[in-house]
Amino acid sequence: MKEDFLHYVWQNKKFDFAHLKTTQGESLQIIHSGNYIQQTGPDFFNAQLIIENQKWAGNIEIHIKSSDWYLHHHEIDQNYDNVILHVVWENDISVLRKNNVEIPVLELKHCVSRDLVHQYQKLKTKKNWINCENDIAGIQQFVFKNWQERLFFERLERKSYPVLELLQENNNDWEVVLFCFLAKNFGLNVNGEIFFQLAKELPFSVVRKESFDVTYLEALFFGHANLLPQNAQDSYSKDLIDLYDYLSVKYKLEKKFLSSPEFFRLRPDNFPTIRLAQLAMLYHKHRNLFSKVFEAKTIEEFYKLFDISVSDYWQSHYNFEKKSTPKEKGLSKSFIDLLLINTILPIKMAYSKFLGTEIDERMIYLLEQLKPEKNAVIDKFKEIGVRVENSFESQSLLQLKNEYCSKNKCLQCAVGITLLKN
Repeated sequence: MKEDFLHYVWQNKKFDFAHLKTTQGESLQIIHSGNYIQQTGPDFFNAQLIIENQKWAGNIEIHIKSSDWYLHHHEIDQNYDNVILHVVWENDISVLRKNNVEIPVLELKHCVSRDLVHQYQKLKTKKNWINCENDIAGIQQFVFKNWQERLFFERLERKSYPVLELLQENNNDWEVVLFCFLAKNFGLNVNGEIFFQLAKELPFSVVRKESFDVTYLEALFFGHANLLPQNAQDSYSKDLIDLYDYLSVKYKLEKKFLSSPEFFRLRPDNFPTIRLAQLAMLYHKHRNLFSKVFEAKTIEEFYKLFDISVSDYWQSHYNFEKKSTPKEKGLSKSFIDLLLINTILPIKMAYSKFLGTEIDERMIYLLEQLKPEKNAVIDKFKEIGVRVENSFESQSLLQLKNEYCSKNKCLQCAVGITLLKN
């Protein structure tokens, strides 16, 4: 038995209301069960009860055993002074207020049906992967689709918090924020954090001023990332070193000993040299990228906006001074899809919150046109019979697994509540 089950029972009135009595033998009538706020203090606020013809307004605290009151040291916490009813599964000890008057207790174990308890225990019985793995595929599509929409926006909102924090650090300059998070996602999982720190450290005003020439941007990005060769031989590498030295003096740039990006176990197309060359070309090709991102409404417009390649040198190189077979190294559609999911949509969400406007539900339509991500979590959902046909569904399932299934929050999940009702 867990407290979250008792919270569910109390909040949804899943117990026998007929002739309720406290353990002290007093009649009990529930007018309003209170607001479940889930913050410090009692579990339910502003409840209204009638105990022995006396109306009470105050808070409700819920425990498995009444002795948990003392175990959690509520007797010395003034947040619990306004508790008007102690709801417990088992009343094993009397709980007194500071004035030595006993707090009324409702014991639930005699009021809740055995079938409901059995359903709860069945749901919470540990499975191989998630608690509802044998039943989730049978949830009605209408219920599941609505829950997925909520999960999607929860995930998007969570991703928007770091965006708003960085915005505040940069005097509400959205171009800076976009640059930093694009850099992070160009670095992917391996180099994302290094690219993010590079973008934060490199003044965007300098990037903006020097974007007229892609070579200048490459010098800035490679130089600041510690990727320029020590003993350069070819003219391109030498030019970049000279350019970076010149720009460092001109703008008084200082490096804070950033770690060098990793090449190990990366496919050549994902080498940090190639990704930084692509990022340089993107900012050379597009001034005021933030406004262009928000003008784009369709997948095709986003693909066109990010249709960039690399400079001539990098078409025949993956590393400095090591020539390779020439190849056009543009951004693939699957990479642009990742930028949409992990950068553009969270920034759009943050921008809506910043302006105080309604969330654009066209975000869902955009993701419904993209293929689902490929990872172990999504593969496992497919194994247990959950349909995953697009990125909207895969993003919502990642939120479901990470924030509900892994944390055993079955009674805050539409799937868990539906199974419990059935």
